[in-house]
Amino acid sequence: MASVALLSNPRSTGNRALLPRVREYCAAHPDIFHYEVEDVDQIGEAIRTIAMVSPRVVAINGGDGTVQAALTELYSGGHFGGTPPPVAVLPNGKTNLIALDLGAEGDPIKALERVVELVEAGAIDDHVIERQLIALDRGGGGRPVLGMFLGGAYLADVMLYCRHRIYPLGLPNGVSHFLAAILGLFAIIFGLGGGRLPPKPEPMTVSLVRQGEFKGKFSLLIVTTLEKLLLSIRTSEAYGTNGHMKLLATESSFGALFRMLRATWRGTLGQKPLDGVHFQQGDEIRIEGARSNVILDGEIFEAKNGKPIILTSTQPVPFLRLAA
Repeated sequence: MASVALLSNPRSTGNRALLPRVREYCAAHPDIFHYEVEDVDQIGEAIRTIAMVSPRVVAINGGDGTVQAALTELYSGGHFGGTPPPVAVLPNGKTNLIALDLGAEGDPIKALERVVELVEAGAIDDHVIERQLIALDRGGGGRPVLGMFLGGAYLADVMLYCRHRIYPLGLPNGVSHFLAAILGLFAIIFGLGGGRLPPKPEPMTVSLVRQGEFKGKFSLLIVTTLEKLLLSIRTSEAYGTNGHMKLLATESSFGALFRMLRATWRGTLGQKPLDGVHFQQGDEIRIEGARSNVILDGEIFEAKNGKPIILTSTQPVPFLRLAA
């Protein structure tokens, strides 16, 4: 039995320089079972193998896409008899939204040391928190994909624009994200799109089972079970229930975007209705359009007419919060 099982993706951006240190640390701590994958398609076999050593914690060392694939296998593969151990996420990759929400930031080795410290001190139960996961169903009877953060509409277009046009410039991640956001905001303000700018928003329909539906072009579409969205927007305070699936959609106009940002800065988002801003909670969300990209924890999906993307929330699952 291993105290900690560590799943690493060497192809994750952060691991290109980090992995030698991770290997060195694991070699000095034989109670860590370290499994490396070369491709996300190998994560299923990795989780099956990890289940054989019955770890008390599964730590994931990779970007949000690696975390998404691991969560899907952990909670849909049945390798732990339906009760997987808590998951710790090391800060890595380009965005680290999941790691940041769970209190892991800074040096991934320090985060791994914190995981080992909690296990050795017998303090795991005191740091376990529960989150629901987002189950994304594309139809066709396949297994749903599980994740914790989905970006859609123009936000997804800007994220893809950053990935394909800005990242290749070799700029620091923070600079890349800031530049993509500025260019996206510029395009919205002046009604531009395409060419050297992100594409213009496409019409889409978002439906919630009990709250009805809204249609239009949206500059921002976020569905998450995290406490914190982009721009330091907190979701739990608005509803008083942590971990549930929440939706923020902002219509594609500078006025609606400005009202959303102003409410965010004031800490009042979700407390009262805002024109062009939808902030709701739901058990099932449907997204469809002629061509509507969404990104779930780094993986791209496309909603098409007649084939909506359906999002539902799972039962609460345990994660290890690393913050003191």
